[in-house]
Amino acid sequence: MDRDFLIDLFSDFGPVTIRRMFSGFGISADGINFALALRAGLYFRADEATIPQFQAEGSKPFQYQQRRTGKVVTVNSYWELPARLFDDSEALAGWAKAALAAAQRAALTKSPRGRKRAKALDAKKTANKSASGKKRANAKPTTSKKGGGKRP
Repeated sequence: MDRDFLIDLFSDFGPVTIRRMFSGFGISADGINFALALRAGLYFRADEATIPQFQAEGSKPFQYQQRRTGKVVTVNSYWELPARLFDDSEALAGWAKAALAAAQRAALTKSPRGRKRAKALDAKKTANKSASGKKRANAKPTTSKKGGGKRP
């Protein structure tokens, strides 16, 4: 699949941004990635609300094999687009809207956790800095064996 083919394929859906990614392309709308076009096929973002649709069509989740270990990894958040949709641009647009909605829901669930983690890390860093500052301020001067002077 090349860039021009993908732009044409998504014409009924609306404007999309297509960027090189892995061995293919990432497809996004409104700054949110919702599809992957790879050598193995076209995969749409899915979640608990949309996975049953993919299963009913006989689709499978995205899988790849790790180079070093040979282990097969299944990515349940991206499912293969049913082949019949390549010839039905209106139906494909509906599936693309559902995939974008799934990606938006995923982004909403990730954001609060990410913010909480960032705040927790900032608080921890601040606590560590103030604790180490207190230790230095309260530290007693020590003498060095070589110079005999006091260290700050």
